[in-house]
Amino acid sequence: MGHGYFVTSILLCFLFAPCYHSLGEPIDSGGNLLNNMKNATLSVPKPFLLSPGAKFTNGGGNTISHYAMWHTASGKNYGLRAEMSIWGSPNQQYSQESGAAIQIYCEDGGHYSLIQAGFHVPPSLYHNRDVRFFTYATKDTISLGCYNLHCAGFVPAKGAAMVPGQAVAPPSIYGEADHYFRLSLNEDPNSGDWVLYRHDLDKPSFLGHFPREFCPTRSRIQALTGFVNYLNTTTGPPMGSGHFPNNDVKRSAYFKHVKMYDSKGHAWDPHTTRVFDVVDRPDCYNATGLLFDFKKGYTFYYGGPSGCVG
Repeated sequence: MGHGYFVTSILLCFLFAPCYHSLGEPIDSGGNLLNNMKNATLSVPKPFLLSPGAKFTNGGGNTISHYAMWHTASGKNYGLRAEMSIWGSPNQQYSQESGAAIQIYCEDGGHYSLIQAGFHVPPSLYHNRDVRFFTYATKDTISLGCYNLHCAGFVPAKGAAMVPGQAVAPPSIYGEADHYFRLSLNEDPNSGDWVLYRHDLDKPSFLGHFPREFCPTRSRIQALTGFVNYLNTTTGPPMGSGHFPNNDVKRSAYFKHVKMYDSKGHAWDPHTTRVFDVVDRPDCYNATGLLFDFKKGYTFYYGGPSGCVG
């Protein structure tokens, strides 16, 4: 997060087994492009299994991370699209981060690269508690990657409707208002690059791309993840709305109208895809499975209150 405070990527359990909504509007159009590096430590003790209970550290063992997610099995996956709820965290401490992201893990010889895009609140990164759009990339999750535009990774489109590091508003209001952004991250069938679009405007807006070398193989795992990171000298921040998921879009954080992409760039409902929901600390944060609703499509709810210890 801030200088000297490194955050690692989410560790997944990779297994081969089988409406009324207002839109969030961007502010801070110039985009605060303060950036920071993550130290991504990934161990693979067994084939297709990453330790789901592992703690993230900054090398000194002082950083803790927890997550609530669903993910696919490893295979020929080509991307995701979802409406992501936007929740603020006005009382979050300086040394805490809370957020949600679309994630693509790409396997190559037992190592995983990672690209992701989403929204987070990390006060030590931006020196305020605004909700920010972010991107992240690393070619190898055992080494350093970075947020936003700090290093080679995400390439923003000229005149993009939203840029990494930009503040977004308004957030959802518990029990009163539901605000979201609709993002997609998928492999372009022509270039092989991973393209990022925003879909909640009058027409889809191209935000930029991750070059194809960040995900050169066809063995991929894709995930929707709520996460928190914090120093072990404090307690955990809220995840999502700050409440456990209850299937109410005005009270629970979500990924809604979830779609997957095929090799030709077409989006489709994941009704034939086996997915796995993983929560590493259900006493602190929790999640539903991937649920279907006629109005909301395929939806995944997640979240939990502040105060998690350890």
